[in-house]
Amino acid sequence: MLKGLALTPPVIGRISIGKVVEKNGKRLPEKDDEFTVTSQVQSREGWVNHPVDELLRKDKGGKLRSIPIRLLFDDPDLSLRANYTMFDRNTGRPLCVGNGETCRRATTSGMQSFVCPAPPGCPLAVGGNCKPYGRMNVRIEVAGSENDELGSFVLRTTGFNSIRTLSARLRYLHALSGGLLSSLPMELRLRGKSTTLSRRTPIYYVDLTLRSDCTLTEAVATARADHEARRAAGLDQGALDEAARAGFALGEFEESEEDGAAVVEEFYPVDREALDEFVASPVPWSKPELADKLRQKTAKSLVAPIRTRKPSTLTMSRCSRRSWTQAKL
Repeated sequence: MLKGLALTPPVIGRISIGKVVEKNGKRLPEKDDEFTVTSQVQSREGWVNHPVDELLRKDKGGKLRSIPIRLLFDDPDLSLRANYTMFDRNTGRPLCVGNGETCRRATTSGMQSFVCPAPPGCPLAVGGNCKPYGRMNVRIEVAGSENDELGSFVLRTTGFNSIRTLSARLRYLHALSGGLLSSLPMELRLRGKSTTLSRRTPIYYVDLTLRSDCTLTEAVATARADHEARRAAGLDQGALDEAARAGFALGEFEESEEDGAAVVEEFYPVDREALDEFVASPVPWSKPELADKLRQKTAKSLVAPIRTRKPSTLTMSRCSRRSWTQAKL
């Protein structure tokens, strides 16, 4: 078995609530108000829709704002993995992954562990370089689709609302069902909200609920009956969870460079204004602090360095030279 390569759930498609469009010669992410289920194939126009997308739209008869799903695992942390993540914008390779307490970072000396202050307190996160990043693998249940018990569709998001809501729902349902998440009939729902930061413009996030045609009591009863039937047939859900847990642990990072390049394009666009402020020089004549050194070092890998000439006493104006002499006296 290859070492350093994370074994992730087999993916046969993607679930997204946005797309990448071309504007003024640049490919930029654009949010949407509905789900889109795509394959893993891209064309010049973007990701090619998966046949499941058409089947779901026939059932819904309009915008696709809910998707019937089941989970692969009983452990909530296996179904949804969320970290603070920083990618190399050129190669798509993950550089730093943390949980708000500790992080693993790729350095010139190899993989190292550091304290993770989370993006608001980390100098490497300026300009949106590091943000919450979640991946959730689910099975879509729709009549007429291929029956792949271990194949999954991956939902990727950097939205704080989606990550927080999905994490809470998974833990609540895990507790109420006695840990039978993989047997519960559930669905992904798209919800909207407005905040002061969005200037009253609707923003959309992903929620996880039971299917609308059953109550919580009915869903749990169905899950227990299904769990017993699967165990009687010889299926070991606990062993599957353990195999998945061991597979994730094999690699330093879950995302590969191939997947990372698409993730960077869709979720980590470059904020030029923030980067300009990010590379600003420290106050003249002051000793650079550690945070300044980290900001400048990181900026070199994000933007082209600006050539500047250090000031010297020969190029100082008479007024500046006189003020400097008086201050010295």
